[in-house]
Formats: sequence, structure tokens, C-alpha cells
Amino acid sequence: MEIRKVLKLINFYPPLFFAGIRLKKISADATQLVVQMKLNVFNKNMFGTHFGGSLYAMCDPFYVFIIASHLKNDYVIWDKSACIDFVRPGKGKVQAIFEIPKSELIVIKEEVDNGLKKSFFFETVVTDEQQKIVAKVKKEVYIRRKSKE
Repeated sequence: MEIRKVLKLINFYPPLFFAGIRLKKISADATQLVVQMKLNVFNKNMFGTHFGGSLYAMCDPFYVFIIASHLKNDYVIWDKSACIDFVRPGKGKVQAIFEIPKSELIVIKEEVDNGLKKSFFFETVVTDEQQKIVAKVKKEVYIRRKSKE
């Protein structure tokens, strides 16, 4: 299935849907995704703030989606590792912006096309409605060309 179609359906994927995670914006060139999550009964912890697992879930697949939308089906693209630093309790609506500039996507493709199996690193922040940082997220994404077997 084409990645843009997947992105349009992602809001109905049960782990994201029930956590209240919504993909709110896809840039025209699919290099930027804006994801939001409102506090609700399914993502609230015992202290009345966003559950840490839900904060991470809202950041989990989106760098892979951006890369996959540009590299298509000839590549293996995997989340390899992640680190989340919880800075302050999240209340209300939180948001994360995932962006990989077109120029960086071109470099990624060139490096992988030259036979490299490589990990690439990306960072984003989750902010609250007052633009205060709730969490900092670092992602490692592994990419290689598929073998021609």
C-alpha cells in the first residue's frame, strides 16, 4: 500500500486511536508530519497526566513513515532504537513535529544506494499547548537496500 494512504489511515490504527494520537498534518512533500494527542481516559496515568508510554507511542513510527514515503519499496527501514527523556508532566493537548528535509532524504538515499547499511539519527520534542517541552525523543532508524533475491 502506498505510504500516503497508510498515513491517511493511521489515525484508525487501534494503538494510536485509543491513545488519542492523531496525525493532524502531512506536508505536501511528506517531509513533515504533525502529530497531536489530547489527554483522555485511555492515555492518562494515575497522576492525571499523559502516560509515558502514550507519549512515546505518539513518536514511534513517524520518522520511518517519512523515509518510507521517499525511498519506496526497495529498502528495508527499521526503527533500531529510541530514547525518550520526560522533561515535565504532559497535560491537555501535546504535539510533536517530525521533519526530515528533502536535502537530507536525498543524502540518505545516496548513502544507502552506495551500498551502505546505515543508521540515521533524528530528534524531536513533544510540547504542550504553552509550547513547553514535555519530552525529548531521539530515534535511530536503520536503512539498507533490499537484496535482489
